[in-house]
Amino acid sequence: MAYWIDAWQRSILTLDVLRERSARYDAHAAKQAPHVLKFDCELVMDGRALPRPVNYVLARIKPPRGATIDDSKRPFVIVDPRAGHGPGIGGFKPDSEIGVAFKAGHPCYFVGFLPSPVSGQTIEDVALAEAAFLERVIADHPKADGKPAVIGNCQAGWAVMMLAALKPDLFGPIIIAGSPLSYWAGVRGENPMRFTGGLLGGSWLTALTGDLGAGKFDGAWLVSNFENLNPANTLWSKHYNLYANVDKEAPRFLEFEQWWGGHVLLNAAEMQFIADELFIGNKLARGALTMSDGAQVDLRNIRSPILVFCSKADNITPPQQALGWILDLYTSVDDIRAHGQTIVYAVHETIGHLGIFVSGSVARKEHDEFASNIDLIDVLPPGLYEAVITPKKETDAKDELVEGEHLVRFESRTLDDIRAFGGNDAADEREFAAVARISEINLGLYRTFVQPWLKAYTTEWMADAIRNLHPLRLQYEMLSKDNPYVKMLEWMVKNVRETRQPVPESNSLWQAQNHVSDFIETSLDAYRETRDKALESAFHAIYGSPLLQALAGLRTGDDQAYRPQPMTASHAALVRRHIAEIKERASQGGPREAALRALIYIRMPDGVIDERGFNLLRAIRKEAGKGYSLDEFKRVLREQFLLLLLDERKAVAALPGMFAKEPALTQRMADALHRMVDAVGLRSDEAKARLTHIEHLIDEAATEKASLPAEHETQARLHAARIRPARVQTVRGGKHPQ
Repeated sequence: MAYWIDAWQRSILTLDVLRERSARYDAHAAKQAPHVLKFDCELVMDGRALPRPVNYVLARIKPPRGATIDDSKRPFVIVDPRAGHGPGIGGFKPDSEIGVAFKAGHPCYFVGFLPSPVSGQTIEDVALAEAAFLERVIADHPKADGKPAVIGNCQAGWAVMMLAALKPDLFGPIIIAGSPLSYWAGVRGENPMRFTGGLLGGSWLTALTGDLGAGKFDGAWLVSNFENLNPANTLWSKHYNLYANVDKEAPRFLEFEQWWGGHVLLNAAEMQFIADELFIGNKLARGALTMSDGAQVDLRNIRSPILVFCSKADNITPPQQALGWILDLYTSVDDIRAHGQTIVYAVHETIGHLGIFVSGSVARKEHDEFASNIDLIDVLPPGLYEAVITPKKETDAKDELVEGEHLVRFESRTLDDIRAFGGNDAADEREFAAVARISEINLGLYRTFVQPWLKAYTTEWMADAIRNLHPLRLQYEMLSKDNPYVKMLEWMVKNVRETRQPVPESNSLWQAQNHVSDFIETSLDAYRETRDKALESAFHAIYGSPLLQALAGLRTGDDQAYRPQPMTASHAALVRRHIAEIKERASQGGPREAALRALIYIRMPDGVIDERGFNLLRAIRKEAGKGYSLDEFKRVLREQFLLLLLDERKAVAALPGMFAKEPALTQRMADALHRMVDAVGLRSDEAKARLTHIEHLIDEAATEKASLPAEHETQARLHAARIRPARVQTVRGGKHPQ
């Protein structure tokens, strides 16, 4: 009897929470600019006033009480995804991307959007608006030490990367969280969402949905795609968790549902671009995307460090789709360096897609470390790194050089480390290429024979009716205040709250209830796995057919189109010229440049950079009475790194002469060098041997035995210290260090 009384009361309270959800849904939708930010903000720019108007806005986030903002620090700009939901998820909680940026003392801005698009706006218009927003942020922070750090969440990630490829001078470090960039990538037996476009026959259905919406695409369809990925949660677990824990679960449920149910609209042309060019065409990762003026969107043009944050437990943007673009564009780490790019990735083991930019634990760990070390990320030498975050207590709990509760270090990686996550083979790539061709054919047939008739008969009234009847919207409408039966709940809820009798968890029927719930959840998971395997098998059977591929114009064995694009001749010539210019500066600079070069030289065998060394380096880079600006420091550090890569012997041989240029400063730089080495320690014997060799060179410069050692003497020292000289390999007709 105690269980059934409790079950009845929980049912009434659950219905009341759903009624409250519907009321919040109506109130949220009635706002002119609905969002779920937990921070106060003020409008800075309205995209509707731009020459090419869009429904995007730039807002300045007001610091919360107790936050201290440093105007010399670069601003953070958070761009939220327009993937069916409304804006605000980047500042959904105090422990969020915005919260950790404020904690680190950075000014914060937010790029959001209104529920309905401006008529005629395109994805290109949105990119131009975001460029104008960044120009305004840069102009408003003339004292900032560096360009804005931009965070792109989920679908905003590819939009940010597109803009950074077109206008690289506007960006500081770029953080893309849970963002798909290589849409075909995945692992067989996993990642079923990538097969959807092919199984639906391409993007003609996207065009049909836009036409039924009178030129508007309903974002609720995108949300329903996400929900279909996990039927157990959608159909059962989410609501059961509310029902079973209704006394304490209601606030969290209502808070999340306000964002999840804040559906927005896109122009049909915008959604068609996303489906054709990105989801099905996969043109962004392959460098085949072009704008209306003919400009090519090549991600290799990005000059800012790129930090990719993803998770192995993310079934919407798995690591293969978040990182596969690196394999699509580059043949080796040397290729990355030749383009002057710095790419960092961090892979979480267990967090889901939304948790990447919603979870408080992720904000307090990963996002906190990224924000605290954004300047370190900005000055990392070109190459590929993995961000490894460990608790501070595993290093030295009293280490003052570690900010926060975790230590972040950046370890050198190769493309094989990216390949280790899995991915497509040539046969898989041909299948997706066949999907792209079939999609073009079906879309052409639809536009020729169906679209003209449908557009002629679709009205705004019909489009509104179709949107209101969407299943995701109906669940809110059914319990809205307009339903007369909902009014009956008021006195029932009041009575239940006055006589609430929760049952103890030891009750046998309560335990049986949980067992039944587990069985339902397990059954729905089994259904999902069976469905996904069947759909994947159907996809491979259809698009793996040699006949279908031949009809689509593909030839078996022709895999050239799916390989990384080679470096262009003009860029190769530019790289060779840049290498020659850098080599000519091998002996330029004084003790400060020499100390940086020596530090890099010592650290190269370990292949690890962490925040302790950088924080110490940042503290002493102003020594000698003249400090570098961050941009100048970045330029010098990268130049010293490239000099060692290009001609290690010549670069090391020049060190005594550089130290000897300012004898009074040499000892201070030598002391600083030892402090930086001691802060982190050396892992390998080779690194320790290099330290000994550098000490000999500093002693030589200090005693002025020689302004510049002879080449044969330097090589003898290298041999004695067992230092391996840099290896050089031929890359596309030119020399480049391996």
